[in-house]
Amino acid sequence: MKKVRRLSLAIVRLATICSLVLFLFFSRGIIADAAKAGVPYSDVSAGISNIVSPVTPLGIDKNATETKVCSNSEKSSSSASSASSSDSNEHSLVMANVSKVMNIRETPDEESSKVGVLYKDCGGKLLERKDGWSKIKSGDLIGWAKDEYLLFDDEAQALAQDVGKQIVTSQSSALNVRAEASDDAEVLGVLGEKTFVDMIEDLGNGWISVDYNDETGYVLADCVTTDFKIDHGETMAAIKQRELEKKKAKLTENRGAVAADADELKLLAALIQCEAGNQPYEGRVAVGAVVMNRVKSGAYPNTIQGVIYASGQFTPALNGTVDRVYTAGNIYDTNYQAAQAALNGETTVGGALHFRRNNGREGQVIGAHVFW
Repeated sequence: MKKVRRLSLAIVRLATICSLVLFLFFSRGIIADAAKAGVPYSDVSAGISNIVSPVTPLGIDKNATETKVCSNSEKSSSSASSASSSDSNEHSLVMANVSKVMNIRETPDEESSKVGVLYKDCGGKLLERKDGWSKIKSGDLIGWAKDEYLLFDDEAQALAQDVGKQIVTSQSSALNVRAEASDDAEVLGVLGEKTFVDMIEDLGNGWISVDYNDETGYVLADCVTTDFKIDHGETMAAIKQRELEKKKAKLTENRGAVAADADELKLLAALIQCEAGNQPYEGRVAVGAVVMNRVKSGAYPNTIQGVIYASGQFTPALNGTVDRVYTAGNIYDTNYQAAQAALNGETTVGGALHFRRNNGREGQVIGAHVFW
């Protein structure tokens, strides 16, 4: 019995050794084959399924000079969204049918408050129709427009195709724009994610030509989404903000430098210190600008000294305060800086010729003064 048991144990051990030898033999062969195929050892040790069916990450080319990884799911959803949007817009698109501009109102009533405007060649989405009026959405603008000033259906589509433009938007964090439709072509620039440019043509070979800084460039079609854009309307709030910015730009538009010597600069700085020494810097520049506007106006003396000492104008100049500050020379650098800015043509009050302490008078208020 003992001999039989020993024999069985020996057979089991021999079988185990043989199995181990066969496993090592085949494993080396598989690893060698995997190495030839370019599969890292770490992948081999992870499991045999990784070796039998090696998978290369979609869109990655180890020899490529740029990353081409663009999400297929994102691309597909974007394309589907665009198609859906296109189908929807075919029935909901409206375009302005005016020579200049039309009003958009809060309710379908001509007496209703105006919430914005739609300009010539602008369009939007039709939300609702009622009694000869249409509720539309155009950019941030939502309101009612009279049907007689709108185009619908085929007419709207035709005008949109004529005045709109196709754009491409990068879905890559760094998308190369190349000089030719080739991976090896010169790189003209790089588009960041969500950056868009005008589209010229889809070449149908995986590349799209675009307008890049007035040059024709080429981008990978798989790394962009395309969309059709038309101009939209403007809300009253946006119009007001734009007009304020325009007015501010006009108020600070350089009005041209005037040559002056050191004494004239010092005199202007002394006046600024007396009139606006406790005011913000833009208020000090404003006082200097009023003096320079008068020098240029033709209705006042044509010199800095003549304007400052003109009868009935600047009280500090008439009561001797400006002379004392000028003579003492205790003029702060900020006032010299403001004076030099005014001489250089800078202004914060446009062409204003007057100012006084603010007492409710209409004009541009800066600090404690009003300018007009």
